[in-house]
Amino acid sequence: MNVTEPVRFAAMNTAALRGTLREDVDMARYVSWRAGGRVERMYQPADLADLAEFVRLLPPDEPVIAVGLGSNLLVRDGGLRGTVILMHGALTELRLEPDGAVYAQAGIAGAKLARFAALNNLRGAEFFAGIPGTLGGMLAMNAGCYGSETWEKVERVQVLGRNGALHERNAADYEIGYRHVALRAGTEEWFVGAWLRLEPGDGEISRREIKNLLARRLASQPLNQPNAGSVFRNPPGDHAARLIEACGLKGRRIGGACISEKHANFIVNMGGATAGDIEELIEQVQATVLGKTGVGLHREVRIVGEKA
Repeated sequence: MNVTEPVRFAAMNTAALRGTLREDVDMARYVSWRAGGRVERMYQPADLADLAEFVRLLPPDEPVIAVGLGSNLLVRDGGLRGTVILMHGALTELRLEPDGAVYAQAGIAGAKLARFAALNNLRGAEFFAGIPGTLGGMLAMNAGCYGSETWEKVERVQVLGRNGALHERNAADYEIGYRHVALRAGTEEWFVGAWLRLEPGDGEISRREIKNLLARRLASQPLNQPNAGSVFRNPPGDHAARLIEACGLKGRRIGGACISEKHANFIVNMGGATAGDIEELIEQVQATVLGKTGVGLHREVRIVGEKA
């Protein structure tokens, strides 16, 4: 595919931008599976104001995807048209507001958010340490673990519209469910920050909870191998991992992609896996579980781009 489109993007007046714009970028470096194709362009903004200016300058029909740690994303081997905006390392503001709310920008990692809350003697954010992503992605999918979900803690969010304007919204503007968040109005915009409401607590107790949670993750998940966390949502009243294991799929392998022996709802890159290997294994799991149990498993991970 054409990875440069020099004439189209030469029209952008980038003189005012302070971030980094690159072309033909290997997305395997920016997703936690360490597999997949390339993207036409990637922009890492200097800060929120710079991001807003960049979005304002983009052609109105330019496909845009925001990426944090890439821990819930697979880019197909044929690559991705459009622009990836890299939030991690860019939108990193984190502060305690005068009214006690925590303001965090979309590029803040879950573990950092959890520790910041504990440092300020706030409780309720400990579970964020168990989510291998950044706040933007957590808001977009209502990520959660160990009985808690992101939007339970959200007071309001800050979003960036396609025209480069910043707005604030509250939960009533969205359809929110299990691993699902959709804007009722259907307009294209991206989460760039949120105000979280947490309860007063004891920082030392919170730090112990975080430590225990991380130990629990290490014991039960294949964190030493490239993965994207839970591949499938848990069906009502059951667990995807239980169903996959019951179907005898632990250890099933296609190319370099393998269903983890440690946790059946994880697919790991054993080395040299392609995005095609991973996607084929995902589809095989879905077909096998449906055929043997009648339960349809729905992906938690997002798959984008073109097949090779």
